[in-house]
Amino acid sequence: MILTSRMNAGALRPGDAVPGEAAVCAEFGVSRITARRALNELAAMGRVVRERGKGTRVIPFDHAPAPMTASLDGLLENVGHMGRTTTVQVLDFRYLPATADVAETLELQIGATVQRAVRVRALRGAPMSYLVTVVPEDIGRRIEGQDLSQTPLLLLLEDAGVPVASATQTISATVADPEVARALSVPAGSPLIEVNRLVRDEDNRAVEMIRVLYQPELYRFEISMRRVTADAGRTWQSVAPDRLRSL
Repeated sequence: MILTSRMNAGALRPGDAVPGEAAVCAEFGVSRITARRALNELAAMGRVVRERGKGTRVIPFDHAPAPMTASLDGLLENVGHMGRTTTVQVLDFRYLPATADVAETLELQIGATVQRAVRVRALRGAPMSYLVTVVPEDIGRRIEGQDLSQTPLLLLLEDAGVPVASATQTISATVADPEVARALSVPAGSPLIEVNRLVRDEDNRAVEMIRVLYQPELYRFEISMRRVTADAGRTWQSVAPDRLRSL
């Protein structure tokens, strides 16, 4: 929710007035019912107090977790760090036929059996991300019986002897559909960061696809850059942050 992000960022501080229902309707183009529900949810979360005749005010919130920061180029390091600092709830786990989209991404035949898992990752008790992972059946069988709530799937694959070698990922923005909204305890339509990643082994076989939806106030990407001289002149070059390399 945008108002939550403003509070987490300090744009709205304890004691500040929060836009009322009419102002929320005007700013975000929503109905009065939606605006009232959003403000009531903030009150239920302990972020604001609503008083008749006095409006809505921000109140101190000491339990909001600081957002997790990850580098764009530290894929394995980020996964390990996340596994040590967050908790996971498995919502769904099954084998099923690959849809056309999944088959194309994993370079399988349509209808081939794949393992699909849906999880929610929490940062200090606050739902942070909604994850959907899909792997080919033979890869999934290697990690059968392992606890996906304790160890990130990528690390389980490596421990099972899958030689993970490369990955490509895209980062974009999306909104929460009703199912994701329920899992992340946010209103439907809330803005989310979407990350899609395809992992390959040493033989360039696609061994895992993952879609992760992050709450933007709880997760952010960071890239460190150094100014260097190249053939085309002065330019920027990405470097791995020392603090992430040491995790």
